[in-house]
Amino acid sequence: MARACYPSLYQINTRVWLTELSRTLGRAATLDDIPDAELDRLAEKGFDWVWFLSVWQTGVAAQKVSRENHEWRREFQDTLPDLREEDIAGSGFAITGYTVHSNLRGDKALVRLRERLTKRGLKLMLDFVPNHMGLGHPWVEDHPEYFVRGSELDMARAPRNYTWVKREAGDLLLAYGRDPYFSGWPDTLQLNYANPATQEAMIGELLKIAFQCDGVRCDMAMLVLPEVFERTWGQRAPLFWPKATQRVRERVPEFLFMAEVYWDLEWTLQQQGFDYAYDKRLYDRLREGHARPVREHFHAGLDYQNKLARFLENHDEPRAAATFSLEQHKAAAVITVLSPGLRFFHQGQFEGRRKRISPHLVRGPEEPVDQDLADFYEKLLAMLGQPTLRDGHWQLLECTPAWDGNWTHDCFLAFTWQCENGERLVVAVNYAPNQSQCHVRLPFADLAGTKWRLEDQLAEADYDWNGDDLTSRGLYLDMKPWQAAVFSLTKSE
Repeated sequence: MARACYPSLYQINTRVWLTELSRTLGRAATLDDIPDAELDRLAEKGFDWVWFLSVWQTGVAAQKVSRENHEWRREFQDTLPDLREEDIAGSGFAITGYTVHSNLRGDKALVRLRERLTKRGLKLMLDFVPNHMGLGHPWVEDHPEYFVRGSELDMARAPRNYTWVKREAGDLLLAYGRDPYFSGWPDTLQLNYANPATQEAMIGELLKIAFQCDGVRCDMAMLVLPEVFERTWGQRAPLFWPKATQRVRERVPEFLFMAEVYWDLEWTLQQQGFDYAYDKRLYDRLREGHARPVREHFHAGLDYQNKLARFLENHDEPRAAATFSLEQHKAAAVITVLSPGLRFFHQGQFEGRRKRISPHLVRGPEEPVDQDLADFYEKLLAMLGQPTLRDGHWQLLECTPAWDGNWTHDCFLAFTWQCENGERLVVAVNYAPNQSQCHVRLPFADLAGTKWRLEDQLAEADYDWNGDDLTSRGLYLDMKPWQAAVFSLTKSE
């Protein structure tokens, strides 16, 4: 199957999902217990990629930190009022080895899962955490030089960023993994990217992973950039990502890299070998609720936009259903999902789940399904199967005042999709809490002299338009607050 220009990805919280399956089975579920029917369902919904979060081996030392950290426990308790110790398995990002966790039945179970996915045309994405390893990683004993060391002075100045680590060969003061703006993550140890040997070791880990899946989501990928690493640790690190992505693709040419990245460093990582970078900027602007900044975001070139991963939620962000009102959620979803780039969805998003589940937890709360939202996403996902949206050409449109003095045209976002087979879609969203009107000039040269039918695939409504009017004045829109429409444009009989 040819790779789509604009694919879709579905993120699964593996450990939480298996805990749910365990209740059904009456025993501990593993990767082998994921039902074929569930994989069939993911394929039928049109996803190209499935990201299984947190499959790698973690350790008891990090788990102990997770269970004893009072700040984290308050968050866990908010998510699970009936919290039990066994619910806290430790962060899936405090990795002690890039082998599949023994509780999931190990590497061979992953091989079997990947084979089942491949049969259904689904590609497998897994985690890669470049910045740090979990407490208890074997390198602490075997290669302490791979980690950032600390001094007594460092410990005195920033006690939340360093820890004494017990070793058979002698205890060491090592740094917790962190970013430059927050204290360290106390269940992890910081890798030293200023040491070329560390970089070689991490490329070796990536090469192992590359033979186990089809792509990786790289956690906080910008933290190992030379300028960021220097700002955090006072040491200049050689470039890592261009070398790492090239080395992997020499062995696995089609391997895909997706970067979790912030601080306006998306383009930087795209240039260093990443197929996709998180589009947190679009997400933030959608949360703010104003159309103009969202529209301005889409003025960027398609060479940039095509390599953005666009989302309304993931395991790090609050749930979309708890962040947006229902109607704003739908409007934001239309903008996010029908834009160019990778369409990125999160388990529970379609059902309107409201509780974010920490990656330290292996159980989630029971929540009712929001049927209205589920029906909406069913329609939206069905649209994504159209060739126009998978491989077509996208173009942002200008929205002009419907009459002199009407400022509400500024509340709109509109764009088109065109396909080589002649199919056309017009997407229009009134991204505002007020009724709005505008004219939209369509970029089609053959409108004049013909009657046209616009069918709204979201509302299942039809409208007939004279092509001469569309050419001279444009498409007139009068839309309710947060209303979205996806029009197919065809000649009337």
